Amino acid sequence: MDAAENSDQQNSEHKAEQSLLWLEEIEGEQALDWVKRQNAETLQVLTSDPRYQQYEREALEILTAADRITYGTLRGDFVYNFWRDPHHVRGIWRRMPRTQYQQKSKEWELLLDVDQLAKEEEENWIYKGVDCLAPDHDRCLVELAPGGTDSAVYREFDLPSRSFVQGGFSVPQAKSNLCWEDRDHLLIATDWGPGSLNSSGYARILKRWQRGTPLSAAETILETGEDETFVYPVNLKHNGRKSCFVMRGHDFYHFTFYLVTAEGTLQQLPLPQKCSLSSLFQDQLLVELKEDWRDFSAGALVSFSLSEFARTGEIADILSVYDPGQSGTISQVRSARDAVYVTGIEHVSSQIREFKFADNAWQGRLLPWGAGDVISISSSDSSSNDLLMSRDGFLQPGSLYYVNFQEGTETLLQSTPARFDTKGLTVKKSFAVSRDGTKVPYFLVHREEIPLDHSTPVLQYGYGGFEISILPHYSPLMGKLWLEKGGAYVLANIRGGGEYGPRWHEAALQENRQRAYDDFFAVAEAVQHQGVSSPKHYGAMGRSNGGLLMGVTLTQRPDLFNAIVCGVPLLDMKRFNKLLAGASWMAEYGNPDLPEQWEFISQYSPLQNLKPGQSYPRVYFFTSTKDDRVHPGHARKMAARMDQLGYDYFYYENIEGGHKGTANQQQEAMHSALEYLYLIRQLS
Repeated sequence: MDAAENSDQQNSEHKAEQSLLWLEEIEGEQALDWVKRQNAETLQVLTSDPRYQQYEREALEILTAADRITYGTLRGDFVYNFWRDPHHVRGIWRRMPRTQYQQKSKEWELLLDVDQLAKEEEENWIYKGVDCLAPDHDRCLVELAPGGTDSAVYREFDLPSRSFVQGGFSVPQAKSNLCWEDRDHLLIATDWGPGSLNSSGYARILKRWQRGTPLSAAETILETGEDETFVYPVNLKHNGRKSCFVMRGHDFYHFTFYLVTAEGTLQQLPLPQKCSLSSLFQDQLLVELKEDWRDFSAGALVSFSLSEFARTGEIADILSVYDPGQSGTISQVRSARDAVYVTGIEHVSSQIREFKFADNAWQGRLLPWGAGDVISISSSDSSSNDLLMSRDGFLQPGSLYYVNFQEGTETLLQSTPARFDTKGLTVKKSFAVSRDGTKVPYFLVHREEIPLDHSTPVLQYGYGGFEISILPHYSPLMGKLWLEKGGAYVLANIRGGGEYGPRWHEAALQENRQRAYDDFFAVAEAVQHQGVSSPKHYGAMGRSNGGLLMGVTLTQRPDLFNAIVCGVPLLDMKRFNKLLAGASWMAEYGNPDLPEQWEFISQYSPLQNLKPGQSYPRVYFFTSTKDDRVHPGHARKMAARMDQLGYDYFYYENIEGGHKGTANQQQEAMHSALEYLYLIRQLS
């Protein structure tokens, strides 16, 4: 192709992209009419399949099962729980004493019925969580979002009277970050009006709000730039001691941290910009490093005296807590009363360690708990040594334990019954070799007597971004709707994730993004070369950043896959930084407005790489109108462009549900049925 032909093609592609911009009008009449037509066509095909009703029924039975684990949050003398079932579609918030929670018979105290509240106020409230004031835990800020958006309201709730506080703290709907400074003050970053949001649509001004005064009278503490990502107050506690901090995001991975002093001013912590505040234990502030700093390596956990810093403004004595090295990473850091507990992974296998502090030094030990399972600390309370610990695995249903490692006791509180038949299934962990020679771990779940005739339907899942580790958890919906029906499943731990700490993430940042995609393709090739499956029977699934992965999979390697579930995705990487929260992710992907960075982004951006005359599989797109994080225009424009080029696809857009894509269990059951029915139709 000569220069003139190339220029003509680029102009034609640009005009095609421009012709689709009306689909970015989220609530636009024309755009919603298009969405409704797409939904109707998809539902007409998939729900008319005679298997659909069974798939949806099986999914809903799992999602609403009465014997699901009642996971709790430890706060003071109580355990709190949020619960949804067929009688409480939006859910109820409730609590009971710790002592009773450890018994089989449970009688919950109802605190808030979200269904009743939604009915009374004629608003589709979705419960998002609570922030309770320690140590008494008698006042909480309840977060509620209409339709499940990231944008939410906050209302002060009085636990003794089980009611909202008249004249108490109440924050209008916005993307707010806030925490308690003390009983009469909140630290809050929210939408203060014109000019107060950054280029990502997040609050950039942090203020102190005093009880009894209007929100508009709050005092400014910190104002950040329009191109910075966020400002976030953080409240760390240990056994009655509390300290407030402010996290200032210069981009998604570079931060400045401040201590909120006793006088209410900010004192900057002299920390590297790539780190996170993990926990508070006694006088030690624990920090997880994301880059090499002084004599410590990226991925290590270190600590220093907070009172000494507050007095001198310097960090002189830095102590090593734990360094997972090159083969693992830290997942959680939780402070109990007498020890710090750290969960992590070693070659994608879970571990937990206990650390105690004495004589200005840390001593740790590996705890022999949960071997072979994925383990995590479900809840902890720094005023006690009690922990709620969960464990599960691909073929091992979840269990919840009440554990006290100091006393050497554990109580099995609840185990989930098997939700699918695991007879004859086995799990194998292997390594694929990527294009550049890197070994990439993956898990394969399949029948023990699997035929090696390339005929087994296989679903491969991946994410590969934002240092998020994807672990081999028990997935009852996938098990019931896929494994039990004869499919095999692959979990690919590709670069860009956090399975090997910061180095695994940084290896696929910006100009190196292609490495994550090459890893994903290498895993698919490795499985197919074993004889387990073939491209005709091989599918892939991913959401959000994983939805971008699916878009790249579609456009770069359609020869490897015959089905792709592309959920709440980023797909137009030319405009991602102009849509909703997209600008905050430029540290991950790069800035498409800079020619030198668009040069590498353009090589994989799915919308720009759709071509005529290709053998694309019939992809399934889904998104949500109410997703105020990843703009639904990404999926809309990709589907519309495929339509222009004459390709078949499925498209479904839920009208509510936020970035999760669904707002309740009925919607989630429907989504799951559509996804897995699509996959079995394509891959059988």
